[in-house]
Amino acid sequence: MVIIDTSAWVDFFRRDGDLSTKLAVKGLLDAFEGVLCGPVEMEFLGGARTNEIGEIKAWFDLIPYLTNDQKIWRKVAANYAKLRAEGHILPWNDIMIATIAMEKDAAVFAHDKHFPVIAEVLKVHLYQPGYNGIFNPDY
Repeated sequence: MVIIDTSAWVDFFRRDGDLSTKLAVKGLLDAFEGVLCGPVEMEFLGGARTNEIGEIKAWFDLIPYLTNDQKIWRKVAANYAKLRAEGHILPWNDIMIATIAMEKDAAVFAHDKHFPVIAEVLKVHLYQPGYNGIFNPDY
């Protein structure tokens, strides 16, 4: 199970997006391993063009959705504090996505520069696709 981060969705939907990212997202979806969570949906739909929202929602309606309860916020706050103690002030939304991944035993597929730092400190697993974006079960 792999949370597809906003940064990967941007490339996937962009006409001139990174081909390797497009293939990796497609590989995750084809293998039924790609999942969505609230912070990714909020961030991506919030930044989408009005004329694209319908198509994006149609895609997102087909993807499994990771839910969580309100206690996740305490864990996000603890993870934010841990990162801050290590000298890293990072976006709350990225820390939220990482925390959900940790809680659900999922990896994260992202091209966001913050995730390698988060992964190093919080031990979140970052997904690495296989050749030509094929799903890598050994992630």
